Amino acid sequence: MAGRSGASVLDEIDGLAAQCPPGMQVQTLCEIDARGRRCAVMSFGAGPTDPALPAFGVFGGVHGLERIGVEVVLAFLRAVLARWAWDVSLHDLLGRVRLVVVPLVNPGGLLRGTRANPAGVDLMRNAPVDCRHGAPWGVGGQRVSARLPWYRGPAGAAMQPEAQALCGVVERELLGRPLAISIDCHSGFGLEDRLWFPHAHTPTPIEHLPELHALSQVLDGALPHHRYRVEPQSLQYLAHGDLWDHLYLRAQQHPGTALLPLTLEMGSWLWVKKNPRQAFSRHGIFNPLIAHRQQRVLRRHLALLDHLMRAAASQHRWRPQPLLREAAREAALRHWYGARR
Repeated sequence: MAGRSGASVLDEIDGLAAQCPPGMQVQTLCEIDARGRRCAVMSFGAGPTDPALPAFGVFGGVHGLERIGVEVVLAFLRAVLARWAWDVSLHDLLGRVRLVVVPLVNPGGLLRGTRANPAGVDLMRNAPVDCRHGAPWGVGGQRVSARLPWYRGPAGAAMQPEAQALCGVVERELLGRPLAISIDCHSGFGLEDRLWFPHAHTPTPIEHLPELHALSQVLDGALPHHRYRVEPQSLQYLAHGDLWDHLYLRAQQHPGTALLPLTLEMGSWLWVKKNPRQAFSRHGIFNPLIAHRQQRVLRRHLALLDHLMRAAASQHRWRPQPLLREAAREAALRHWYGARR
């Protein structure tokens, strides 16, 4: 599994789509040509379409080189499908929350072994959101050339098809609900597993800071031995064109909607530290190459995804009540921004 090809990942997604049970919806969001293969960006949906109920979205493969993110999402999807035939509790849960899974947003990048899509665009720098607070040149997004990393695409151009597909399914499935939690699975930042939330384009705290602080407390209580650092991305660096900033801003146009977008940044430096030879492999910098280490990664993050789905379904039990939101906001500001206020 650790060393399987991008083509085999695409074949698995096609196979899962073909074998989906009644009650689960499969949709082709867009199609991309890469290395002579027509690749579909696909979504899997289950649970109520009633917009009065919450939703949970799981996404992977925005950066094609970060294959472990796709593997985490596929492991979660396989677990849901394996439980479908016999697990009454799963169906009870899916009666209270809408589930949407997009295992692979950037199939062309996966096949090519690149962070960017086949057009050379970094999808996570491709949204029409500009940072005006000092994004670092390069890593924060640039428009100089597709030959350089973190290319945003031409100024004024439409978003890339894959980015539009991701935004489209989020807007259709997650926005307009009382609460939606999303998690986008990446790798490649530091020695810790981090759960980032917006903003990335500004250091200004987001409106739903009280809900995110409450969600992090639920995480601490339900997974007491977890190793996730929950924090705003802006505490690490600022960036142009972040898709989740764009979607969060779009969600603000839907009164009564609380979108809580999380980005899982798996600490890939830890894998290199344990196996220094990985530093000489482009894939090894971003993915665990040893099979037992990948299996450990999948086990750990499956618990997180299951927890977040349950948290979304039970949002009325942990969300701060209106009269307590300001106190929750102050606690969150002290926790995440205290030294910078």
